[in-house]
Amino acid sequence: MKKVEAIIKPFKLDEVKERLAEIGVHGMTVTEVKGFGRTGGKKEVYRGSAYVVDFVPKVKLEIIVPDENVRQVVAAITEAARTGKIGDGKIFVSPIDEVIRIRTGETGEDAI
Repeated sequence: MKKVEAIIKPFKLDEVKERLAEIGVHGMTVTEVKGFGRTGGKKEVYRGSAYVVDFVPKVKLEIIVPDENVRQVVAAITEAARTGKIGDGKIFVSPIDEVIRIRTGETGEDAI
């Protein structure tokens, strides 16, 4: 099993969620996060004064999938989240040793 973490633009969340549902992914954790990458934030003007917003609002998705579904999930996120502009985000894939469903005690892929 793998954990796919994606940091995307907030307005792309619904599109990504729909695309994932189309390929059979129905469970995920979504967190509102802030961060910056190469751009180092963005400049804003407030009441005539320019200042730098260090952290840009983003959304982080966490999805646990069987190994054989990783490429399909990554492709779906990439296609749905891409705008072609700076700040589209990143996807991270990590191994997962075990999953346990608390309610039933199911383990492994049965618990996803």
